Amino acid sequence: MNIGNWLFKRSLISPAKPAIVFEDQVLTYAGMNRRVNRLSQALLKLGLALGDRVGVLSRNCPEFLEVYFACAKTGLVFVPLNFRLAPPEIAYEINDSGLRCLFFHLELESQVRKTAPLLSIKNPELVGWGRPSNSETIQYEPFLENESEEEPPVAEGSVAWDTPQMIMYTSGTTGTPKGALLSHQKTLFNTLNAQIYFDLCSNDTMLVVLPLFHSGGLNIMTVPTLYAGGKIILQSRFDPEEFLRVVAARRVTQAMVVPTMINTLLKETRPEKHDLSSLRSILVGGEPISADLMLQARDRGLPVRQIFGQTESSIQLWVPEEKAREKAGAVGVPVFHGEVRVADEKGRPVSSGETGEICVKGPIQMLAYWNLPEETEQTIRDGWLYTGDLGRIDEDGYVYVVDRMGDMYVSGGENVYPAEVEKALLNYPKVFQAAIIGVPDAKWGKAGRAFIKLKKGETITLEEVVAFLKENVAAYKIPKSLEIVDDLPKTASGKIKKSLLAKRFLKQQAK
Repeated sequence: MNIGNWLFKRSLISPAKPAIVFEDQVLTYAGMNRRVNRLSQALLKLGLALGDRVGVLSRNCPEFLEVYFACAKTGLVFVPLNFRLAPPEIAYEINDSGLRCLFFHLELESQVRKTAPLLSIKNPELVGWGRPSNSETIQYEPFLENESEEEPPVAEGSVAWDTPQMIMYTSGTTGTPKGALLSHQKTLFNTLNAQIYFDLCSNDTMLVVLPLFHSGGLNIMTVPTLYAGGKIILQSRFDPEEFLRVVAARRVTQAMVVPTMINTLLKETRPEKHDLSSLRSILVGGEPISADLMLQARDRGLPVRQIFGQTESSIQLWVPEEKAREKAGAVGVPVFHGEVRVADEKGRPVSSGETGEICVKGPIQMLAYWNLPEETEQTIRDGWLYTGDLGRIDEDGYVYVVDRMGDMYVSGGENVYPAEVEKALLNYPKVFQAAIIGVPDAKWGKAGRAFIKLKKGETITLEEVVAFLKENVAAYKIPKSLEIVDDLPKTASGKIKKSLLAKRFLKQQAK
């Protein structure tokens, strides 16, 4: 059950095959396994033991994955950290997880130094890669160079089905991030689901632009591709033109993006001018996306189809390729290994067309929220993990995401799901991005406030927005106020942080 053994097995099956391509660097399966073994030996020499937590703070790079597999091989718990967080936020996750060792890219050294005084635990060992540093930080390459390339000595049976493998923090769209404790079993079954869903094989080339510190980049794309013996084209950031260029030049077969990236590709590039014939699918996850946008993408040469999941369970639902056009807008049917249902407030499955909470059951569930027993009990009930996402199911068993439970608001006695209105707004030619929240209203109790980022050079009025939406949604769903913004606050996975928009509105009202 040791996930790290996958790399060892691949080094025997296809030792010379490229596993990771990053900038001008190519790591074969055998070469990567040797480096991971040396890192594993070095970690054990630090005195780390089964269950100790080891963190990484870095943009996408091969070293990130080397630490991931070294932790798996030695029974350590891997903790990926979001490099975009401020020092107090990083300190919270380090303190909460109790890190013994932190690996980081030296371009983030100032962030790490600012974090150190905020730690309530013993400062973790620091190991850095990148430019040389004059600090006391251990240099990554010297840390590895004199270690054995033999498989690390791990006691037989010490890593079992339910052994914790990773603590992955939620993106924190509504408040403080929670650490989802994920087991080796969960990673295995999520990987099997991905292999079945993506039809992954050793001939696949996966372009990874999503950050590895979130589930989409690491658990859904990278690890399953390496399990299947495919090739990862790893990039440290998303650039729309570069994305299309790399797909054509590297003959990429699969990729995954969030809706913001699809929106950017459609509105800022010309995908149809590139040779994208090698692409079998572009997976879209993170947030709901409108059927119109999905169809527009497919018509312009981007073979998109939706998936749905969350940190606590990775992939839950997916749309098969043969249904991608017919079921555009749906997030799909349940994965092969796992059960999914849409349930009412009493946990009973809803009928076709009704709205309820999406729930998941099976080996793809997290073990718990780290150090949060009450939140764990609220989230996992009677064996089902309640996602907090609202959905409806059609007559064919396909699920459509309606909204987050916390984003819904009641206006004049009617339930309003902002995501539905946001999808409609994205079809207005002037609109680049949009977010809607419910704000206090003297007449309606709550009313919608739209925050809109426009395409370059455009202007818009509330009257225009209202006139357009009248043709697309019911009158009670139309926002009563509008604010034009230069940008919308987002998590690293591309989700809009509506909690920050709400705080912004309240500050404006208090003036």
